[in-house]
This record gives sequence, C-alpha cells and structure tokens, in this order.
Amino acid sequence: MMPGSAKMGGPLPKFSDYHLWKTLDCLDNKNAIGRKKLAEQLKLGEGSTRTIISIMQEQGIIAIGKSGIILTSKGIEYKKKTHMDVVQNIQFGDMTIGDKDVAVRIPKMAHIVKYGCEERDTAIKSGARGATTLVYIGGKLIFPGTDYAADEETTKKIKTSFNLKNDDVIVIGTGSTVEAAEIGAVTVGINLLGGIKFSRDLEDILSSRSSGNELISLAFAIHDLVGGLPVCAKSRDNLGIRIENGKVIDNAYTGQVLEEVIEAGTTIRKIAVSGPYKGIRVIVTPIELDSRVIAAIGVVDIRSMAGRDNLIRLNSEDLE
Repeated sequence: MMPGSAKMGGPLPKFSDYHLWKTLDCLDNKNAIGRKKLAEQLKLGEGSTRTIISIMQEQGIIAIGKSGIILTSKGIEYKKKTHMDVVQNIQFGDMTIGDKDVAVRIPKMAHIVKYGCEERDTAIKSGARGATTLVYIGGKLIFPGTDYAADEETTKKIKTSFNLKNDDVIVIGTGSTVEAAEIGAVTVGINLLGGIKFSRDLEDILSSRSSGNELISLAFAIHDLVGGLPVCAKSRDNLGIRIENGKVIDNAYTGQVLEEVIEAGTTIRKIAVSGPYKGIRVIVTPIELDSRVIAAIGVVDIRSMAGRDNLIRLNSEDLE
C-alpha cells in the first residue's frame, strides 16, 4: 500500500471539511459559478477544487452545465442542514487574542457545548489562534458551563449581527488573518453540527471500480478512529486516496502493499520498503463485498518512529 505514490500533474489536493462547507456556501441553484472563480473563493488550488467538485458531483450535490456549477435540490437541502451565519470584520477587543475576528452562529447546538475548551482546541488545530464560545439561553449570551454573561458591548455587537434564537451557539474565531479566523470558527461549527457527511447507499459507494473520492468517507472515519494516523485506501480497479493530518494528500494513489492485500485477500502487516512511508510499519486489510475483495485500506503506524509529530510528507524525490 504505502510504497510508491502514483504521479500526478499539478498541485496535490489539500482541503478540509471547511472547504466542503465553503463550497456549499458559495453555491446556489440559480446562479452558476465557474471552477476558476470557485477556486478563488475557496482560496484553493485548481487540483483541490477539482477534487471537491468531483466528490459533490458524484454524490448528486451539484450539477455542472455550460454556464458553470449549481446546487441540485439535494444540494440545497444539504446546505440548509449545515447552514451557519458568518460575519467577518467584527472586532471584540481584549476578549480575543488575534488581529482578526470572525463570528459564526450555529443554530440550536448550545445543548451539546460543555465549557468551550473543546471548541477552542478545534479552532487552534485548524489554524486559528483561538476561539471564544458563547451560548444563547433564556435571552442571554453566556459563557458555556457558567452563569457568566457576556459584557454589554459584546452582547450588543452579536445581537446586531445575528438574529439569535434560543439554544444558538456563537463562536468567535480569531487569527492573524480573516481567513484563519473564519476557518477556525466554521470548523468548530461543522463539528457541532456533526461534520460534513454526504450519505449514499452502500452499493453506490463501494465497488471494485470505486475512486478515491468514493472511499474518502470511510478513509476519514478510519483516520479519526486511529487518532489521526495516515490512512491510505484504493479499490481493486482504480487509484485511491492518501490522508494525513485531516487532509487529502493524494487522490490518485496506489502502492505495493495495497495491491498485495487486494490480490491475497488477507490482512498484511509489514515494514514499507519504498515510497513516502519507507521504513515505517503499515497495516493493510481487505474490504470484501459479496465474498469478493473490492478494495483495501490501511494505516501507517508513525508511532513506531521517534516521535508522533514526525509525520512524513512527500518531498521532491517522491514526486519524481
């Protein structure tokens, strides 16, 4: 699996749930948008944008016509389920620690917020400097887990910016740039809403011809279950996907151990002998449907290295 990455033209796709949400936010069912303009709004390369478009098109979220990309009826419904109000260029002074603040309203999720620490950590992991969480309960904006209300000036700014309803959550992301602050706050909101999950029937998702895009949900689920260790997956008859640190690193990937497992039909544990994970232990297992191996998925045990943070990235030699 892990040895030997397939060569790709253009930049490697790197995006997160935030970019999937942002894509939905940029689109509607009336005004078509071109791929180049969408990439500019997402602040992503064309390779990553193409991957996002492919994922959404395969799952019926968008339609692509001569004039550009629009949301389908399914996409409109999904956008409603993940809707959050976002206000940029709003400053909260000493309450935040970054140069730029972005406030986000997440509807009806106050009941699952505990103390706001988890939300702060999520924002930091996504690249923001921090996040402040407030919940709207009984007509008051309070800090979660306490009876302390936000100060009068903060309350006025938020109430002026949003149409608050009981049980709403306000997350104020802060960072060195507006983009970093927004990514932090929106990522918190996405987590509170349960993540970006496009549902499909199993038979439509997994087959021997499944692309990396079709395996992405399963790969990310495994990635989360194993604490963020790198995950790779491919179907029998198509190239696959490689995920590190919550992002797609390669969406046209294959490797020796992946192919060995697909042919042998059994789990293999071994040290990779080449490729981006050379010298690291990998564990790969087959995925079966109707008694036939249709794909393989595996985990790279970087914990066997000297330090968990030594996450291997493709260098220039790997791309040649």
